[in-house]
Amino acid sequence: MNKTRQYELVYLLSPETGENAVKDLHAQIEATVARYGGELARTDDWGRRKLAYAIGPHKEGVYVLDLINGSGELMKELERRLRVNEQVLRYLVVRVDEELRAAQRARARRKADGGPRVARAPSGGDETVEEPAVEPGDEEPGETEA
Repeated sequence: MNKTRQYELVYLLSPETGENAVKDLHAQIEATVARYGGELARTDDWGRRKLAYAIGPHKEGVYVLDLINGSGELMKELERRLRVNEQVLRYLVVRVDEELRAAQRARARRKADGGPRVARAPSGGDETVEEPAVEPGDEEPGETEA
């Protein structure tokens, strides 16, 4: 099954990685995507940022986000290549096409219903409010148990 889906690939590189090495790795990813018949829709270089927690001796890293249209086989190959690359500290692949499709369906439903939904206060006539149960020993001082 060679179905095209949309994925986000975020990878974190060692802070010692220079700009040329980042470009070389990106070129390798581009070549792999092209070889497997995919499309690199967008690339965002987030640059060097502080990590939430240390990864080995590293307290910073270089983040890159790629939006890729391709098959599951393409993503397996990219994951394999990122796993063996010593510059890559961490990577994450997330399939985003399902969430985008659900958002589009909700948007179409709202448009068909006549616009954005407005939050309304609940009707007060039918609801009953229950008093919280008082456990023995929870009484206020001066109260007695009946």
